[in-house]
Amino acid sequence: MKITVHSSKSVKPAYISGDAATGTPADGSSNLIPLTMFDEVTHDEYVPGIFAFHPPAPPTAALESGLAKMLVEYRHWAGRLVTVDAGSGKRAIVLNDAGARFTEASADIALGDVAPLELTPEMLSLHPSCEGAEELMLVQVTRFPCGSFTVGYNMHHSVADGYATCTTLLAWGQAVRGVPYDPVPVHDRASMFVPRDPPLVEFEHRGSEFMPRVETKGFDGDHDDDDDDEVVTQTVRFGRDFVSRLKSQASAGKQRPYSAAQCVVAHLWRCVTLARGLNIDEVTKLHIAVNGRYGRMRDPPVPDGYTSNAVLWARPTTTVHSIVRKPLQRTVELISKAVAEVDDRYFRSFVDFVSSGAPEREGLVPSVDWSVPVAPTDIEVDIVLGIPFYDLDIGTGKPFLFMPTYSTPQPVEGTVFLMGTPAGDGGVVAYVALYRRAVHAFRSCCYSLPPPIVADARL
Repeated sequence: MKITVHSSKSVKPAYISGDAATGTPADGSSNLIPLTMFDEVTHDEYVPGIFAFHPPAPPTAALESGLAKMLVEYRHWAGRLVTVDAGSGKRAIVLNDAGARFTEASADIALGDVAPLELTPEMLSLHPSCEGAEELMLVQVTRFPCGSFTVGYNMHHSVADGYATCTTLLAWGQAVRGVPYDPVPVHDRASMFVPRDPPLVEFEHRGSEFMPRVETKGFDGDHDDDDDDEVVTQTVRFGRDFVSRLKSQASAGKQRPYSAAQCVVAHLWRCVTLARGLNIDEVTKLHIAVNGRYGRMRDPPVPDGYTSNAVLWARPTTTVHSIVRKPLQRTVELISKAVAEVDDRYFRSFVDFVSSGAPEREGLVPSVDWSVPVAPTDIEVDIVLGIPFYDLDIGTGKPFLFMPTYSTPQPVEGTVFLMGTPAGDGGVVAYVALYRRAVHAFRSCCYSLPPPIVADARL
C-alpha cells in the first residue's frame, strides 16, 4: 500500500469576527493555560489512532471548514506547549491560534485489499507523523480508490486523555454537520482540582504516580537481551459468547457479575504471563488507567465534556504463581479491588499531595513514561470500552473500524488496548504488544477459557 500526501496545512480557528486570516480573535487575546497535575503526570507523548469509513467520503472543504470551526471552541488544540518555569519544568498551553495540522492523502489500492486492518508498521502511514511536530493536534484524511476513506490522528496526551480526545474528534464531526456540541465542552481547568483546606494526603503517591528521577532510567540487566527483539502487536477478537463464558467463570457464586473489561484483562494477564515464560516466583503488576469521570470524582464531579486529563492508575500486584495456578476469579477480584480503591478519596489525596509541593521538593518525576520500557513482568492496560469512538460522524456516517496505533518507533512491549467491537454486541477487541518470540505461546492460550483451577502450570 502506497500513501501519497497531496497537501498538509495548518488550520486555524475561524472566528466569526476578528482577523480570521491570522487566527486572532476579536479581542486580540493570547494567554496561557497551565497544565494541571493530571496533565503533568500522564504520558508526555502523542497518542494516535485510525478510523475507517465506508463511502461516500466528505469533501475536503467541509472537513477543513469544520475543523476551523471546532478550533474556535476547542482553542487549546490550536495552541502550543511551552515551558513556563525552567526550574520545575512546569508547562502550559499558549493560546496563540497557531493551528492544527490537516493532511490530505490518497492510497493506491482499495481499502478492502488490506482488510481486515491489522496494527502493522504499514498502517502508520494512515496518520500524520508527529516527529518534530509543534502542533498538538494532527489529522490526516486518506482516500482510497474504492471510495472508502480513513481518518488518522496524532493528539498530544498532555492536553487530553482518551475520553477528551474522543469528544474533541466528535466535536469536529459535529462542526462539519452543523449540530450542537455534545457533550457540552467544559474548559475550566483551574477550579476543577482545588486542594482541600486543610489538605489530606491519605495515600502513598510516591512509587505510584511519582518516582525518584534516577528510577525512571530503566530496569536491571536481567532482561537486556529483550531490547533488540522485535515487538509486534497481536489483534485478539473475543466474541460475545466467549466474553459471556469468561464472565460466568470469573463471577461464579457472586451476586453481581464482574465487568467484561475486568474479566478480559485478567485473562490477558494470564496469557501474557504464560507467553513471557516468567519464573513462578516473580512479581507481576498491572497498570490500569482509571477515569475520574463517570461520577468517580464527586466534589466537584468531572463532567463528561471536560476537555483535559482526569486519569490516574490502579496497580494490582501479585505473583506469577497466583496468575497462572489460581482460578481466574482470584485475578479478577484483585483487579476489581484495585480499581475500586482509586476512588474519590484517592483522587483528592493525589490533588492534595501534588499541591503540597512535595514532588518538586523531593525531585520526583511522573512514573508514567513511554520512553522507558514497561517492566518485563508488567502490563500496561488502557480500556476504552466506554469511550464513544464509534460515534464519530464527519458527515457521511460512522466508522466501521477504529484502532489505536503507536507513535513510538515500535509498539511498547507489554501494552494492551481494550475496546468494544464496531457492532457494540458485547464482544471485545484487544491489541496486545509482545516480543515476536512470545506470540505463538500467547495465541495458543488466548482463545481458550482458562481452567477453573490450574493445578500444575508449566512456564
